[in-house]
Formats: sequence, structure tokens, C-alpha cells
Amino acid sequence: QVRLVESGGGLVQSGGSLRVSCTVSGTNFARNVMGWYRQAPGKERELVASMSRDRAPTYADSVKGRFTIATDTRAKKFYMQMNNLKPEDTAVYYCNVIYLSVNYWGQGTQVTVSS
Repeated sequence: QVRLVESGGGLVQSGGSLRVSCTVSGTNFARNVMGWYRQAPGKERELVASMSRDRAPTYADSVKGRFTIATDTRAKKFYMQMNNLKPEDTAVYYCNVIYLSVNYWGQGTQVTVSS
């Protein structure tokens, strides 16, 4: 059974940093396509960052240079470091894994950036 458990997030002032993490179980971790999405109130869910073993990380234009996606293969975890956060980054952040062509989602974690 595939399971994604998120941690991190929280409340931070504008310009601050946070890290969100996603621990994955039930997959061959090296074969995952991993990503972070976010959904702000009244908006559609959007892809923020993604990576896989065979593809360099990609980022939404709005977060380039501020967010970094990376993996801890031994811990079967991937995370996203978010620096220089802005109020417009406020959203629920979801981790996503595509494994054997099936999408799996974490439970979501709230990130709130105050101005």
C-alpha cells in the first residue's frame, strides 16, 4: 500500500523560510516521479516543483530561485525548502508521487505567510 505522510509547514513572516517534507512508503523510491503542489483558497491546485531520477528539478516561474526540491533516498523522503517566502505563497501544500503511472497524494499541510 502506497502512503505519503507530510510534515512541516506552518506560519512564517514574509521573507522567512519553511521546509515541507514527504515520507513515502510502499513504492520503489528510485522509480518515483515526485512533486509538490499547492492550492490557495479559491484557486486551482498548481504544480510548484517536481523531480525524478531521470529528470532535473523543474519549478513554477513564481518560485524559481526561492524553492528547492530534493530527496533523501535513504529515508525515502523528499522535501521542499522554501526561502524568501511571500504572502502569495500562502496555500495548502500537497506532495505527490507518480508510481507505475498512478498518482498518490499526501494529506496536505498549511503554509501561511504573513506580511
